[in-house]
Amino acid sequence: MDFSHYTIGQFSGSQLSRLNGEFPGHSYSWISKFMITLHKTTLQLSALLLCCIFSSQIQAQGNTSDPWEKLNRPLFELNRLLDEYLIRPVSGTYAHYTPQTVKRGVSNFFNNIDDINVVVNDMLQWKLQQAKQDSARLLLNTTIGLGGVIDVASSMGLHKHYEDFGQTFGVWGFGNGAYMMLPLFGASTVRDTAGLVADMFFNPISWIDERDTRTAFYAMDMVDTRISYMDAESLIRGDRYQFIRTAYLQRREYLVADGQVKDEFDDF
Repeated sequence: MDFSHYTIGQFSGSQLSRLNGEFPGHSYSWISKFMITLHKTTLQLSALLLCCIFSSQIQAQGNTSDPWEKLNRPLFELNRLLDEYLIRPVSGTYAHYTPQTVKRGVSNFFNNIDDINVVVNDMLQWKLQQAKQDSARLLLNTTIGLGGVIDVASSMGLHKHYEDFGQTFGVWGFGNGAYMMLPLFGASTVRDTAGLVADMFFNPISWIDERDTRTAFYAMDMVDTRISYMDAESLIRGDRYQFIRTAYLQRREYLVADGQVKDEFDDF
């Protein structure tokens, strides 16, 4: 994306470069980084708003949950092939040959990174007590737990919570919108895809400047996540696409409602 035109504060990319070079002996690169980050954030928030509005419009029009099925199914098949010939073999090899202690440490590390996003969404959903607990969990695991590799917080009763921007938008009243199948990321909805943009912004891995290092962390996170789903594969029955769609939508509804799903038989 080109940031060379005038942006927030009326600084252009070239002006910022000159500003960085006009002060020999001092580092002002943080100025350009701040301006670019601020601009990126503004664009991302604008995209989130548009996606959420679009999501609500779809829901208001009464469309079915999967109006884009003809596009989603080929993408689902693409993901299946990628999983069958690349992701699953790599994940299986890692799971088989890596000591359990190492695998647990890797999972703890990525869970700790995710807790940053969890705390942010706790506050946005006004779950202040949970935000305090999750902040304490993040602090303990990051310090005493050696960067999150050791989950000392769970042993103290501070267990892992799962919150993200897709859930926050749901709490704020935005509907799911259409069901979507994203390449590599898998099942989603319009609302959750909008949330995914914000989730990635609050993921420290995305802050790493070195591309190869950043890619390696993302790949390891994907492998760790894939391992956690291996045991559940035996539960899939019938049309695999429909099964995963139903499971995903029910799971997201459960998370947004914090487990308080309405009983369809309450009226009887």
